[in-house]
Amino acid sequence: MNIVFMGTPSYAAVILESLLAKHTIRALVCQPDKRAGREMQLKMPATKELLLEKGLEIPIFQPESLDGYFVDMLKRIPADIIIVAAFGKILPRSILNLAPCVNLHASILPKFRGASPIQESILAGEKLFGVTLMQMEEGLDSGDILGFRILKNKGQNARELFVELSNAAAKLTLDYLKKKDEVIPLKQNHADCSYCKKIKKEMGMVDFSNAKTLFLKALAYEGWPEVFLQNGLKLKEVALNETESINEAGEILGVLEDRILVGCLRGSVWIGALQVPSKKAVSAYQYLQGKRLKKGDILV
Repeated sequence: MNIVFMGTPSYAAVILESLLAKHTIRALVCQPDKRAGREMQLKMPATKELLLEKGLEIPIFQPESLDGYFVDMLKRIPADIIIVAAFGKILPRSILNLAPCVNLHASILPKFRGASPIQESILAGEKLFGVTLMQMEEGLDSGDILGFRILKNKGQNARELFVELSNAAAKLTLDYLKKKDEVIPLKQNHADCSYCKKIKKEMGMVDFSNAKTLFLKALAYEGWPEVFLQNGLKLKEVALNETESINEAGEILGVLEDRILVGCLRGSVWIGALQVPSKKAVSAYQYLQGKRLKKGDILV
């Protein structure tokens, strides 16, 4: 099948790689290269990097905007279907009209439409995670559903869940293309929909008021922006101890060589490592030694 693939990050690259083995990719459309990291070096999208590493002569488009000029170029690409996965922009009607368009969204729709479904699913403590394949329309993740793949919540953090859902999305896409003429689209129940916003750094700020909330944020924001106190101290390797005890916020309840136990107003958490802004992460035990903190003190 002739496919135009539109996707940018590693989630999309996993899906693209699976398609390369079974179908003909006529073109890749992804976001422009962007500067990232402390050195602000120019970094290409994961999907573009995949094609270049494989030495494939597949046209790569990185439009700044989805304007008439770009649409005219896309019209020249023979495509039976356009597959979209975390492309990064809402497609205009002019592109949706070129060929059947489907999208792979990393939630069980209609829940968690929008930019950060994986993180929001973790924050909400969902029992099940999943990826949805849907027909595209001009609304935000509101098109008819073509298929699901569902995963159990086993306490995955965002990094782990990205990998699992990428592989699930790849399998779902191949299954759909094999059986697409038999699939009957399912209307979404818009009354049950919820939305999630783009992740911003400040969302990672936490305090010691509620252990479960802190723990879920640590899972959801693993990788970036991570979780940190108001003074910028990053909390790493956070694990939930329990949710019922009443403590002074930030009180050091226990000290082991590989982790420390910290109390919240409700519950307590284990912390394995800490990182001061602009410094390397150290074990929580080393941090306490350096700050001369002990059991009964407040973590600062």
